[in-house]
Amino acid sequence: MEGKATSSAPPGYHESMQPPGYHGNPPYPPGPPMAAPMGPSYPVVIGQPPVVVHSVIVQPSQILGPQPVQTTCPSCHQVVLTRINHTPGALTWLSVGGLFLVGCMLGCCLIPFCVDSLQDVQHRCPNCGAHLGNYKRL
Repeated sequence: MEGKATSSAPPGYHESMQPPGYHGNPPYPPGPPMAAPMGPSYPVVIGQPPVVVHSVIVQPSQILGPQPVQTTCPSCHQVVLTRINHTPGALTWLSVGGLFLVGCMLGCCLIPFCVDSLQDVQHRCPNCGAHLGNYKRL
């Protein structure tokens, strides 16, 4: 072994770039060439601190109807059955005007103010009294 010189040349470029356990062609065809990455779509000002926006958890709006609904109050965070209150709305006033035009005078045209199904509904929390939303007839 003294007379023979052994040359240990480094592996070629294509051999050194292969991952361990690689034994040939990949099992899938190569994809299209990648484009250059795009820059940010907003103006970047160098030298100013970044603006941090705090996220707020917002409950998806629940559909409020003419009847009390079970919901979570955003004020006191309790699961409650809403307390409802009927208030005159657009349908109430249109009904009063329609009855007046038809000839219901002497106070009879004010009957829609006594009919809950012609009035808007306010939903409130029974624990803290927070206003949770309205149901409008029109």
